[in-house]
Amino acid sequence: MRSVRKSGRSTRVRLAASAVLVAASGGLMLLFSRWGRFLFPAYRAFTKGLIRLQAMVASAVPFALWDFVALGLILAAVVTLARRIRRREPLLPWLSVALLLPSALLFAFVAGWALNHYAPPLADDLQLNVYKYSTDQLANATAYYYEQASRLAPEVPREADGPLSQQDFYDLARVSGSAYQGLGDQYPVYAGGSAAPVKALLLWGEPLLYSGYVGMFFSPTGEAGVPLRCAPADMPFTMCHEAAHRLGIASEEEANFAAFMACTASSDVRFRYAGYYNAFVYCLNALASTDAQRAQQVVQSALGTDWVDGARLVLDDHTRTRDYYKQFRSRFQQVGDSVNNTYLKSFGESSGVRSYGLVVDYLIAWHER
Repeated sequence: MRSVRKSGRSTRVRLAASAVLVAASGGLMLLFSRWGRFLFPAYRAFTKGLIRLQAMVASAVPFALWDFVALGLILAAVVTLARRIRRREPLLPWLSVALLLPSALLFAFVAGWALNHYAPPLADDLQLNVYKYSTDQLANATAYYYEQASRLAPEVPREADGPLSQQDFYDLARVSGSAYQGLGDQYPVYAGGSAAPVKALLLWGEPLLYSGYVGMFFSPTGEAGVPLRCAPADMPFTMCHEAAHRLGIASEEEANFAAFMACTASSDVRFRYAGYYNAFVYCLNALASTDAQRAQQVVQSALGTDWVDGARLVLDDHTRTRDYYKQFRSRFQQVGDSVNNTYLKSFGESSGVRSYGLVVDYLIAWHER
């Protein structure tokens, strides 16, 4: 009887602790949504230090630890639940544990990193003047990034018939891990982060691609992870995007722009090309949705330049990358978009997944600075 009472008390404690952790997470989000401007840059500095420590511990292995821990916890939950059902034991103790673990994870995620969503705009740290732009300004930026990518395109390792060569994942991961070290000397917002290599998502990488995403940052372990099967044109940029999250840059829009800066500042031509290539694609897509004829003119204008061969390579890379990701299209992408949209909006990014396209404003501002 005593063991039953003790078990019941432990169950109640776990349920209460779960409720407290969830409430505390919500309370912190409310606090930062109202007074976050007074809590930065101190909070961002705190998260950088915490993530740096976590990433250092996790860097003992080249793959993402959470990738395997998550699977282990799921299997443990299923096995223990099945055992209780088979033995006809009470399910409430199991449920209390099943609620406590994600509640603790939620609190660690929110308190340890996610409140960076309430940070002032990255443009303020970069002294970048961002405003609404005309179609002419967008077209000029598109043409500029197209030219930069085109001049670099022939220098990137390629197969004999033109496609980008598949690079060693772990070599790119090492370079991208330290991609912000030099930028930190000029822009303090990029200083103080981890230089650990980006991790390979060995178990969840493939499902992630089918959900429509090419990378994930898991803050409780400080691991920036990317699937092994990212397209060659995207991989360096995606790695730098995920590494940007380790610096407390939570906004997807701003992480994209940070990745552009890190790539184009790199001494590695693979990264410089990826930076300008992705900038061109972002701007071209925005221009095509605004003025399709103008977008076509920008592309056609390359035919009369001395970098026409590189321009053709850039367009070929764009086509191959688009076709490559078609194999991962599935109904789960709508689920992934819905989940990510809800997540972004919960932290005040009112445009949700559409914020991925707003990086174009930063790119135009950078071009005109």
